[in-house]
Amino acid sequence: MNNNFYQFEAKSLNGKPVSMETYKGKAILVVNTASKCGLTPQYEGLEELYKKYEDKGFVILGFPCNQFANQEPGDETSISEGCLINYGVTFPMFAKVDVNGETAHPVFKYLTTELRGLLSKKIKWNFTKFLIDTKGRPYKRFAPVTKPAALEPYIRKVLGIS
Repeated sequence: MNNNFYQFEAKSLNGKPVSMETYKGKAILVVNTASKCGLTPQYEGLEELYKKYEDKGFVILGFPCNQFANQEPGDETSISEGCLINYGVTFPMFAKVDVNGETAHPVFKYLTTELRGLLSKKIKWNFTKFLIDTKGRPYKRFAPVTKPAALEPYIRKVLGIS
């Protein structure tokens, strides 16, 4: 198994490959997102966190996923428009991926192995969040219902802000 997050690559929402090396030295929050989910308003809280800590070395990486109740049925364009227009998302968004099963994206295979959930390593729903420290090590996993604001103390800790 890979020993850190930077070894992976994912396609951006516009289809370009992005190495996770790009985010080396930053605290990273990886979130599986969906536009038609009851938790979709979390985009607002995520964006607030991103704006607040972006200049301190924090980034959020959004990965749309349609594996939960068909809540991300659109293509990259509609996903992009939904995030940008409805929620003003400015953090990096990636192409739609699977987060569970054989077809799960390598980023999520790695994160779910490193940070297991309460009962299993499987992701149970949209907006599961994974915080990665500034050295590329998975630090903490948060449940879908955990509001973005509740992550702030953990983000501050991995950024070394008291």
